[in-house]
Amino acid sequence: MLIKRILDILLTMIAVLLLGPLVLMTYVLVKLTSTGPALYWSQRVGQNNQLFSMPKFRSMRVGTPQIATHLMNQQSNPNSFLTPIGSFIRKTSLDELPQLWSVLKGDMSIVGPRPALFNQDDLVSLRTEHGVHILKPGITGWAQINGRDEIPIPQKVALDAYYLAHQSVWLDFKIILLTAIKVLRRDNITH
Repeated sequence: MLIKRILDILLTMIAVLLLGPLVLMTYVLVKLTSTGPALYWSQRVGQNNQLFSMPKFRSMRVGTPQIATHLMNQQSNPNSFLTPIGSFIRKTSLDELPQLWSVLKGDMSIVGPRPALFNQDDLVSLRTEHGVHILKPGITGWAQINGRDEIPIPQKVALDAYYLAHQSVWLDFKIILLTAIKVLRRDNITH
C-alpha cells in the first residue's frame, strides 16, 4: 500500500527529528551502564516470513538467550538478565526507538503485528495460518494496545488477524495514538 509506505516515511522522519536527542541520550546511557554494544540486532520474522535484522537498544546483558520473555519466565527470572537501565528503557519503550531505522529501510512499518523472533515457530505458524504473515511487521500494532506481552499467542494472532481485515489509515492513527497513551501510562509492561 503506497499511502501506508509514504506515511511510514513521513512519520519516521518527524519522529527522528523530535526524538533525536532522546535516542542519543539512550545510546549514551546504555554504553555507560553496561559492557557491550548499545544496539542489539535481533533476527526477526518479517513480511512473508522473511528474516531480517531488527535493532533495539540493548536492555539485556550480553549473552542473554534469544527467546521470548514469556518463555524466559519458564526457565529463569528475566530480571536477572537486565542491564542497570534495562528495566527503565523497556518500561518507557526507549529500547524500541532504533526500529525507526527498520521502518525507513522498509523491513517494518510503524503499525503492524510485532515481528516474531526467528525461533517463535508457534506464533509464526499461527500467523501464517491466518494470513497475517503477508503484513509488514510494525513497531506497534493492534495486539500491543490490547495487551502486549500479557496475552496468549492465539489471542495475539486473533488481534493481528483483526488488524489484517480492518487495516486503514484511520485505524493506524488510532493505534499510534493509543500506543502513545499506553507508553506514557506504562500499561501492560512486565519487565
